[in-house]
Amino acid sequence: MSDKKLRFANQEQVRTLFGTNDRNLKRLREALQINVVLRGDELRITGEPEQVEAGSAMVTELQSIIERRGYLSDEDFDRVLLRGRNGGEASISDVEVFQGKAKRIYPMGAGQQKYVQAMRDNDLVFCTGPAGSGKTYLAVAMAVNALRHDLVRKIVLVRPAVEAGEKLGFLPGDMIEKVNPYLRPLLDAMQDILDVDTVARYLAKEVIEIAPLAFMRGRTLNETFIILDEAQNTTITQMKMLLTRMGQRSQIVVTGDPTQIDLPQHVPSGLTDAIRRLNRVDGIGCVELSGGDIVRHPLVRKIVDAYDERSQQQETPAHGAWPLAEPSRELDPLRPLERPRAVNWMDALAEIDDDLE
Repeated sequence: MSDKKLRFANQEQVRTLFGTNDRNLKRLREALQINVVLRGDELRITGEPEQVEAGSAMVTELQSIIERRGYLSDEDFDRVLLRGRNGGEASISDVEVFQGKAKRIYPMGAGQQKYVQAMRDNDLVFCTGPAGSGKTYLAVAMAVNALRHDLVRKIVLVRPAVEAGEKLGFLPGDMIEKVNPYLRPLLDAMQDILDVDTVARYLAKEVIEIAPLAFMRGRTLNETFIILDEAQNTTITQMKMLLTRMGQRSQIVVTGDPTQIDLPQHVPSGLTDAIRRLNRVDGIGCVELSGGDIVRHPLVRKIVDAYDERSQQQETPAHGAWPLAEPSRELDPLRPLERPRAVNWMDALAEIDDDLE
Protein backbone atom coordinates (compact mmCIF):
# COMPACT_ATOMS: atom_id res chain seq x y z
CA MET A 1 0.00 0.00 0.00
CA SER A 2 1.06 3.55 -0.69
CA ASP A 3 -0.26 6.97 0.23
CA LYS A 4 0.13 10.55 -0.92
CA LYS A 5 -1.06 13.90 0.41
CA LEU A 6 -2.11 16.87 -1.72
CA ARG A 7 -2.88 20.34 -0.42
CA PHE A 8 -5.34 22.83 -1.92
CA ALA A 9 -5.04 26.61 -1.94
CA ASN A 10 -8.44 27.18 -0.36
CA GLN A 11 -11.84 25.64 0.35
CA GLU A 12 -13.36 27.18 -2.78
CA GLN A 13 -10.93 25.19 -4.90
CA VAL A 14 -11.91 22.03 -3.03
CA ARG A 15 -15.63 22.65 -3.60
CA THR A 16 -15.05 23.34 -7.29
CA LEU A 17 -12.92 20.23 -7.75
CA PHE A 18 -15.19 17.72 -6.05
CA GLY A 19 -18.59 19.13 -6.96
CA THR A 20 -21.92 19.05 -5.19
CA ASN A 21 -22.02 16.53 -2.31
CA ASP A 22 -18.49 15.41 -3.25
CA ARG A 23 -19.89 13.75 -6.39
CA ASN A 24 -16.59 13.91 -8.27
CA LEU A 25 -14.69 12.59 -5.24
CA LYS A 26 -16.89 9.47 -5.23
CA ARG A 27 -16.34 8.94 -8.97
CA LEU A 28 -12.58 9.26 -8.52
CA ARG A 29 -12.60 6.55 -5.84
CA GLU A 30 -14.67 4.19 -7.97
CA ALA A 31 -12.67 4.72 -11.18
CA LEU A 32 -9.21 4.06 -9.72
CA GLN A 33 -10.11 1.76 -6.81
CA ILE A 34 -8.35 3.99 -4.31
CA ASN A 35 -9.25 5.40 -0.92
CA VAL A 36 -9.58 9.19 -0.97
CA VAL A 37 -10.10 11.10 2.26
CA LEU A 38 -10.60 14.87 2.39
CA ARG A 39 -9.73 16.70 5.59
CA GLY A 40 -10.08 20.46 5.34
CA ASP A 41 -7.84 21.59 2.50
CA GLU A 42 -5.74 18.41 2.44
CA LEU A 43 -6.45 15.31 0.36
CA ARG A 44 -4.96 11.92 1.25
CA ILE A 45 -4.87 9.16 -1.39
CA THR A 46 -4.12 5.56 -0.37
CA GLY A 47 -4.02 2.35 -2.38
CA GLU A 48 -1.76 0.44 -4.73
CA PRO A 49 1.31 2.52 -5.73
CA GLU A 50 0.39 2.75 -9.43
CA GLN A 51 -3.19 3.75 -8.66
CA VAL A 52 -2.07 6.34 -6.11
CA GLU A 53 0.28 7.91 -8.66
CA ALA A 54 -2.49 7.95 -11.28
CA GLY A 55 -4.94 9.53 -8.83
CA SER A 56 -2.40 12.13 -7.77
CA ALA A 57 -1.67 13.06 -11.38
CA MET A 58 -5.39 13.39 -12.13
CA VAL A 59 -6.04 15.63 -9.13
CA THR A 60 -3.04 17.78 -10.02
CA GLU A 61 -4.31 18.21 -13.59
CA LEU A 62 -7.80 19.10 -12.36
CA GLN A 63 -6.28 21.67 -9.99
CA SER A 64 -4.37 23.28 -12.86
CA ILE A 65 -7.58 23.55 -14.92
CA ILE A 66 -9.33 25.33 -12.03
CA GLU A 67 -6.40 27.70 -11.55
CA ARG A 68 -6.36 28.60 -15.27
CA ARG A 69 -10.12 28.98 -15.81
CA GLY A 70 -11.58 29.54 -12.37
CA TYR A 71 -14.07 26.67 -12.87
CA LEU A 72 -14.23 22.98 -13.73
CA SER A 73 -16.80 21.68 -16.22
CA ASP A 74 -18.23 18.16 -16.15
CA GLU A 75 -16.63 17.59 -19.54
CA ASP A 76 -13.19 18.48 -18.16
CA PHE A 77 -13.60 16.12 -15.23
CA ASP A 78 -14.85 13.29 -17.48
CA ARG A 79 -11.93 13.76 -19.87
CA VAL A 80 -9.31 13.58 -17.12
CA LEU A 81 -11.09 10.63 -15.51
CA LEU A 82 -11.22 8.68 -18.78
CA ARG A 83 -7.57 9.33 -19.46
CA GLY A 84 -6.65 8.09 -15.98
CA ARG A 85 -8.78 4.98 -16.47
CA ASN A 86 -7.01 4.29 -19.78
CA GLY A 87 -3.61 4.38 -18.12
CA GLY A 88 -2.76 7.96 -19.01
CA GLU A 89 -2.76 7.34 -22.76
CA ALA A 90 -2.47 10.18 -25.22
CA SER A 91 -2.28 13.92 -24.88
CA ILE A 92 -6.00 14.24 -25.42
CA SER A 93 -6.56 17.75 -24.10
CA ASP A 94 -4.58 19.23 -26.99
CA VAL A 95 -6.66 17.52 -29.71
CA GLU A 96 -9.40 20.07 -30.21
CA VAL A 97 -12.33 19.25 -32.49
CA PHE A 98 -14.37 22.44 -32.24
CA GLN A 99 -14.04 25.75 -30.40
CA GLY A 100 -17.17 27.89 -30.06
CA LYS A 101 -17.93 30.97 -27.99
CA ALA A 102 -19.07 28.92 -25.01
CA LYS A 103 -18.14 25.35 -25.90
CA ARG A 104 -14.93 23.48 -26.51
CA ILE A 105 -15.13 19.96 -27.87
CA TYR A 106 -12.32 17.42 -27.75
CA PRO A 107 -12.05 13.61 -27.72
CA MET A 108 -12.59 12.14 -24.27
CA GLY A 109 -10.39 9.07 -24.43
CA ALA A 110 -7.93 7.27 -26.68
CA GLY A 111 -10.68 5.65 -28.77
CA GLN A 112 -12.34 8.96 -29.56
CA GLN A 113 -8.95 10.49 -30.34
CA LYS A 114 -8.31 7.72 -32.88
CA TYR A 115 -11.76 8.44 -34.39
CA VAL A 116 -11.07 12.16 -34.72
CA GLN A 117 -7.68 11.49 -36.30
CA ALA A 118 -9.29 9.09 -38.78
CA MET A 119 -11.75 11.82 -39.84
CA ARG A 120 -8.85 14.23 -40.35
CA ASP A 121 -6.85 11.75 -42.41
CA ASN A 122 -9.53 10.10 -44.59
CA ASP A 123 -12.37 11.22 -46.86
CA LEU A 124 -14.45 8.19 -45.90
CA VAL A 125 -14.65 6.94 -42.30
CA PHE A 126 -16.68 4.13 -40.75
CA CYS A 127 -17.17 4.24 -36.98
CA THR A 128 -18.91 1.54 -34.97
CA GLY A 129 -19.50 1.47 -31.24
CA PRO A 130 -22.10 1.28 -28.47
CA ALA A 131 -24.65 3.94 -27.60
CA GLY A 132 -23.12 7.02 -26.00
CA SER A 133 -19.58 6.50 -27.28
CA GLY A 134 -19.58 9.78 -29.24
CA LYS A 135 -19.88 8.42 -32.80
CA THR A 136 -22.51 10.91 -33.96
CA TYR A 137 -21.55 13.83 -31.73
CA LEU A 138 -17.92 13.97 -32.84
CA ALA A 139 -18.90 13.56 -36.50
CA VAL A 140 -21.26 16.53 -36.22
CA ALA A 141 -18.57 18.57 -34.44
CA MET A 142 -16.08 17.80 -37.21
CA ALA A 143 -18.66 18.74 -39.83
CA VAL A 144 -19.36 22.11 -38.19
CA ASN A 145 -15.63 22.74 -37.86
CA ALA A 146 -15.12 21.98 -41.57
CA LEU A 147 -17.99 24.34 -42.46
CA ARG A 148 -16.59 27.18 -40.36
CA HIS A 149 -13.15 26.82 -41.95
CA ASP A 150 -14.64 26.83 -45.46
CA LEU A 151 -13.49 23.27 -46.16
CA VAL A 152 -17.05 22.42 -47.24
CA ARG A 153 -20.07 24.44 -48.36
CA LYS A 154 -22.78 22.43 -46.65
CA ILE A 155 -23.55 19.60 -44.25
CA VAL A 156 -25.95 16.79 -45.15
CA LEU A 157 -27.36 14.66 -42.33
CA VAL A 158 -28.74 11.31 -43.46
CA ARG A 159 -30.44 8.49 -41.60
CA PRO A 160 -32.43 5.44 -42.72
CA ALA A 161 -36.11 5.66 -41.77
CA VAL A 162 -36.22 2.38 -39.88
CA GLU A 163 -38.27 2.09 -36.71
CA ALA A 164 -36.79 0.45 -33.63
CA GLY A 165 -39.13 -2.49 -33.20
CA GLU A 166 -42.42 -0.58 -33.40
CA LYS A 167 -44.52 0.86 -36.22
CA LEU A 168 -45.23 4.58 -36.06
CA GLY A 169 -47.76 4.50 -38.87
CA PHE A 170 -48.60 7.52 -41.01
CA LEU A 171 -46.85 10.73 -40.00
CA PRO A 172 -48.47 14.07 -40.97
CA GLY A 173 -46.71 17.12 -42.38
CA ASP A 174 -44.16 17.88 -45.09
CA MET A 175 -41.00 15.85 -45.70
CA ILE A 176 -39.00 17.59 -42.94
CA GLU A 177 -41.77 17.00 -40.40
CA LYS A 178 -42.13 13.36 -41.45
CA VAL A 179 -38.43 12.53 -41.12
CA ASN A 180 -37.82 14.71 -38.05
CA PRO A 181 -38.40 11.85 -35.55
CA TYR A 182 -35.73 9.77 -37.30
CA LEU A 183 -33.20 12.61 -37.63
CA ARG A 184 -33.82 14.14 -34.21
CA PRO A 185 -30.59 12.74 -32.66
CA LEU A 186 -28.51 14.44 -35.37
CA LEU A 187 -30.31 17.74 -34.82
CA ASP A 188 -29.90 17.40 -31.05
CA ALA A 189 -26.15 17.05 -31.51
CA MET A 190 -26.10 20.02 -33.90
CA GLN A 191 -28.05 22.23 -31.48
CA ASP A 192 -25.76 21.25 -28.62
CA ILE A 193 -22.77 22.52 -30.61
CA LEU A 194 -24.37 25.57 -32.24
CA ASP A 195 -27.10 27.78 -30.84
CA VAL A 196 -30.69 27.15 -31.93
CA ASP A 197 -30.93 30.33 -34.02
CA THR A 198 -27.78 29.47 -35.99
CA VAL A 199 -29.05 25.97 -36.72
CA ALA A 200 -32.42 27.38 -37.85
CA ARG A 201 -30.67 29.88 -40.13
CA TYR A 202 -28.45 27.20 -41.66
CA LEU A 203 -31.48 24.96 -42.25
CA ALA A 204 -33.41 27.82 -43.91
CA LYS A 205 -30.48 28.54 -46.25
CA GLU A 206 -29.89 24.80 -46.86
CA VAL A 207 -26.37 25.06 -45.51
CA ILE A 208 -27.48 22.19 -43.30
CA GLU A 209 -29.72 19.66 -45.01
CA ILE A 210 -31.50 16.74 -43.41
CA ALA A 211 -32.74 13.92 -45.59
CA PRO A 212 -33.89 10.32 -45.32
CA LEU A 213 -31.59 7.88 -47.06
CA ALA A 214 -34.17 7.11 -49.76
CA PHE A 215 -33.97 10.71 -51.06
CA MET A 216 -30.23 10.53 -51.79
CA ARG A 217 -30.41 8.48 -54.98
CA GLY A 218 -29.23 10.25 -58.14
CA ARG A 219 -27.46 13.12 -56.35
CA THR A 220 -23.82 14.22 -56.55
CA LEU A 221 -22.68 16.17 -53.50
CA ASN A 222 -19.63 18.37 -54.01
CA GLU A 223 -17.88 20.22 -51.16
CA THR A 224 -20.20 18.55 -48.68
CA PHE A 225 -19.72 16.88 -45.30
CA ILE A 226 -22.11 13.90 -45.29
CA ILE A 227 -23.00 12.04 -42.08
CA LEU A 228 -24.87 8.75 -42.32
CA ASP A 229 -26.11 7.85 -38.84
CA GLU A 230 -27.64 4.54 -37.68
CA ALA A 231 -25.98 2.92 -40.69
CA GLN A 232 -26.46 -0.56 -39.27
CA ASN A 233 -30.04 -0.26 -40.57
CA THR A 234 -29.04 0.19 -44.21
CA THR A 235 -29.12 -2.62 -46.74
CA ILE A 236 -26.10 -3.40 -48.93
CA THR A 237 -27.69 -1.63 -51.92
CA GLN A 238 -28.56 1.45 -49.85
CA MET A 239 -25.03 1.68 -48.48
CA LYS A 240 -23.46 1.50 -51.94
CA MET A 241 -25.90 4.14 -53.19
CA LEU A 242 -24.96 6.53 -50.36
CA LEU A 243 -21.20 6.05 -50.68
CA THR A 244 -21.31 6.80 -54.41
CA ARG A 245 -22.94 10.21 -53.77
CA MET A 246 -19.53 11.65 -52.84
CA GLY A 247 -18.42 14.43 -55.15
CA GLN A 248 -15.30 16.57 -55.34
CA ARG A 249 -13.84 17.84 -52.03
CA SER A 250 -16.49 16.00 -50.01
CA GLN A 251 -16.24 13.78 -46.96
CA ILE A 252 -18.47 10.99 -45.66
CA VAL A 253 -18.64 9.70 -42.08
CA VAL A 254 -20.70 6.57 -41.50
CA THR A 255 -21.68 5.67 -37.93
CA GLY A 256 -23.65 2.82 -36.41
CA ASP A 257 -23.95 0.16 -33.74
CA PRO A 258 -24.06 -3.36 -35.23
CA THR A 259 -25.58 -4.69 -31.98
CA GLN A 260 -28.75 -2.63 -32.55
CA ILE A 261 -29.88 -3.71 -36.03
CA ASP A 262 -33.61 -3.23 -36.71
CA LEU A 263 -33.67 -4.72 -40.22
CA PRO A 264 -35.83 -7.76 -40.91
CA GLN A 265 -34.18 -11.02 -39.99
CA HIS A 266 -31.95 -12.48 -42.75
CA VAL A 267 -31.45 -9.03 -44.36
CA PRO A 268 -27.69 -8.33 -44.14
CA SER A 269 -26.58 -4.98 -42.76
CA GLY A 270 -24.97 -2.62 -45.24
CA LEU A 271 -22.68 -1.29 -42.52
CA THR A 272 -21.00 -4.55 -41.60
CA ASP A 273 -20.83 -5.54 -45.26
CA ALA A 274 -19.15 -2.24 -46.23
CA ILE A 275 -16.61 -2.46 -43.40
CA ARG A 276 -15.72 -5.99 -44.44
CA ARG A 277 -15.26 -4.95 -48.08
CA LEU A 278 -13.53 -1.61 -47.59
CA ASN A 279 -11.53 -1.75 -44.34
CA ARG A 280 -8.24 -2.45 -46.16
CA VAL A 281 -8.68 0.17 -48.89
CA ASP A 282 -6.41 3.21 -48.95
CA GLY A 283 -8.18 6.47 -48.06
CA ILE A 284 -10.79 4.78 -45.86
CA GLY A 285 -10.67 4.76 -42.06
CA CYS A 286 -12.44 2.19 -39.88
CA VAL A 287 -12.69 2.80 -36.13
CA GLU A 288 -14.36 0.66 -33.51
CA LEU A 289 -15.22 2.38 -30.22
CA SER A 290 -15.86 0.40 -27.05
CA GLY A 291 -17.70 0.66 -23.76
CA GLY A 292 -14.72 2.53 -22.36
CA ASP A 293 -15.49 5.43 -24.72
CA ILE A 294 -19.05 5.95 -23.41
CA VAL A 295 -19.48 9.50 -22.10
CA ARG A 296 -23.15 9.54 -21.14
CA HIS A 297 -24.42 8.84 -17.62
CA PRO A 298 -22.05 6.37 -15.84
CA LEU A 299 -24.87 3.81 -15.74
CA VAL A 300 -24.95 3.64 -19.57
CA ARG A 301 -21.56 1.90 -19.64
CA LYS A 302 -22.75 -0.66 -17.09
CA ILE A 303 -25.98 -1.25 -19.04
CA VAL A 304 -24.10 -1.80 -22.32
CA ASP A 305 -21.63 -4.16 -20.65
CA ALA A 306 -24.47 -6.18 -19.09
CA TYR A 307 -26.29 -6.57 -22.41
CA ASP A 308 -23.06 -7.45 -24.26
CA GLU A 309 -22.19 -10.12 -21.70
CA ARG A 310 -25.68 -11.63 -21.91
CA SER A 311 -25.61 -11.59 -25.73
CA GLN A 312 -22.25 -13.36 -25.85
CA GLN A 313 -23.59 -16.11 -23.61
CA GLN A 314 -26.90 -16.74 -25.37
CA GLU A 315 -26.93 -15.37 -28.90
CA THR A 316 -25.11 -15.62 -32.18
CA PRO A 317 -24.73 -12.09 -33.66
CA ALA A 318 -27.37 -11.43 -36.33
CA HIS A 319 -26.94 -9.58 -39.62
CA GLY A 320 -23.17 -10.17 -39.61
CA ALA A 321 -22.57 -8.10 -36.47
CA TRP A 322 -19.15 -6.54 -36.00
CA PRO A 323 -16.56 -7.89 -35.31
CA LEU A 324 -16.98 -10.40 -38.09
CA ALA A 325 -15.77 -13.98 -38.08
CA GLU A 326 -14.57 -15.32 -41.39
CA PRO A 327 -17.75 -16.79 -42.97
CA SER A 328 -17.88 -19.86 -45.16
CA ARG A 329 -18.58 -19.46 -48.88
CA GLU A 330 -21.89 -21.31 -48.50
CA LEU A 331 -23.13 -18.93 -45.79
CA ASP A 332 -21.87 -15.76 -47.49
CA PRO A 333 -22.06 -15.97 -51.30
CA LEU A 334 -21.28 -12.24 -51.60
CA ARG A 335 -17.70 -12.73 -50.47
CA PRO A 336 -15.11 -14.79 -52.35
CA LEU A 337 -12.68 -16.80 -50.26
CA GLU A 338 -9.79 -14.66 -51.48
CA ARG A 339 -10.02 -11.10 -52.77
CA PRO A 340 -7.04 -8.97 -53.84
CA ARG A 341 -6.56 -5.58 -52.24
CA ALA A 342 -8.49 -2.89 -54.14
CA VAL A 343 -6.42 -0.12 -55.69
CA ASN A 344 -8.88 2.50 -54.44
CA TRP A 345 -12.25 2.57 -52.75
CA MET A 346 -14.22 3.29 -55.94
CA ASP A 347 -12.82 0.03 -57.36
CA ALA A 348 -14.00 -1.71 -54.21
CA LEU A 349 -17.51 -0.30 -54.69
CA ALA A 350 -17.50 -1.57 -58.27
CA GLU A 351 -16.94 -5.04 -56.86
CA ILE A 352 -20.28 -4.77 -55.06
CA ASP A 353 -21.97 -4.42 -58.46
CA ASP A 354 -20.36 -7.69 -59.55
CA ASP A 355 -21.47 -9.47 -56.41
CA LEU A 356 -25.05 -8.16 -56.54
CA GLU A 357 -25.40 -9.29 -60.13
